[in-house]
Amino acid sequence: MKVDVLLGLQWGDEGKGKVVDVLTPRYDVVARFQGGPNAGHTLEFDGRKVVLRSIPSGVFQGNVNLVGNGVVLDPVLFVKEANELIDAGTDLHSILKISKKAHLILPTHRLLDAAGERAKGKAKIGTTGKGIGPTYTDKTSRNGLRVGDLLMPDFEARYAAARDRHLERLASLDSTPDPDTLAGLEREWMAAVDTLRTFDLIDSEHYVNALLRDGKSVLCEGAQGTMLDVDFGSYPFVTSSNTITAGACTGLGIAPNKIGDVYGIFKAYCTRVGSGPFPTELFDETGALIRDLGHEYGAVTGRERRCGWIDLVALRYAIMINGVTKLIMMKSDVLDGFDTIKACTAYEIDGKETRDFPYSIDDADRVRPVYRELPGWKTDMTAMTSPDQFPKAFNDYVAFLESELGVPVAIVSVGPDRKQTIEINK
Repeated sequence: MKVDVLLGLQWGDEGKGKVVDVLTPRYDVVARFQGGPNAGHTLEFDGRKVVLRSIPSGVFQGNVNLVGNGVVLDPVLFVKEANELIDAGTDLHSILKISKKAHLILPTHRLLDAAGERAKGKAKIGTTGKGIGPTYTDKTSRNGLRVGDLLMPDFEARYAAARDRHLERLASLDSTPDPDTLAGLEREWMAAVDTLRTFDLIDSEHYVNALLRDGKSVLCEGAQGTMLDVDFGSYPFVTSSNTITAGACTGLGIAPNKIGDVYGIFKAYCTRVGSGPFPTELFDETGALIRDLGHEYGAVTGRERRCGWIDLVALRYAIMINGVTKLIMMKSDVLDGFDTIKACTAYEIDGKETRDFPYSIDDADRVRPVYRELPGWKTDMTAMTSPDQFPKAFNDYVAFLESELGVPVAIVSVGPDRKQTIEINK
């Protein structure tokens, strides 16, 4: 067996949680392979709306769900999320497994995140302040604390050593925390750690590969999006992990030859949260209208998302980097009422047109989007259940995207509910 990978192709917030929830019945296990609680995956079904931050989006279908080694876990936020699911009737202890090699977010990681952003001033990245970056920094500098350390007899000494290193760094940033405030954060964190120990903490790389040997099917769930990848995204305005298909290999312990289908998710338009370049961003009423119609506010932070037309230059790049085999278009319903729709097919850089994503898109005066305007479908598609019901203009739009991107669109979402998901190329 091979694993299938599902990931975002833009700057995150593409709707991955909903699609994982829809696809989960086809798989035995859903495994999250990177990121932390800065990623909010929103699911809507049976009149409920749930935002998952650390726990994979397959938990509502009764499947086994795995938090992989590439994930960074905040025990406090994890326990709050877990308790909400348990209180709602999910038997989480029986279906959730957590890698011992996943790294832990400490209270001082969050303090370092905030202090680091303050120190950058106007050049700040626009992080969620959840301690993600400092945790990955500790991981790569070989100073991190891992879930498996919770089972070690000297855990408290390991924690104290990490905390003390952080406090030295905070002092250098003139951000030494109030002792009473830190003590309160630590008490809450240690209580959450005790709860985390009650879950099934495993050697996940052995577990996943044993599943494949036994003929079981696995869906790997990514967080954030390709254009936030620490290597291939719009650096330095990126996240701290590899959000691409290769991240599933390192974030779960899977060999490259075990990758099967790669589902690439994108919105029918484009959004971005926080700082960083965004060539197709709209600063007019159209951008505001897309934001309002699409309810484009961060699932975790509540921040307004910046909105713009779809960027096919960035999408082609993301498809290439990830080896995407099937595309999934989300939020097409947001554009149901538009007379015309624009798609960026190329960039003009220093007067020359290119269809290739460049090294840098930081300078908005140098990088200008080249648009193609297409007719809108002017039809409410939210109640549609079959591709046979799609208006011609919408089918033409999908065909245009497939021609530009070179990959078939397999699934279209026409609304937020799991039922508003239509397969068009099986």
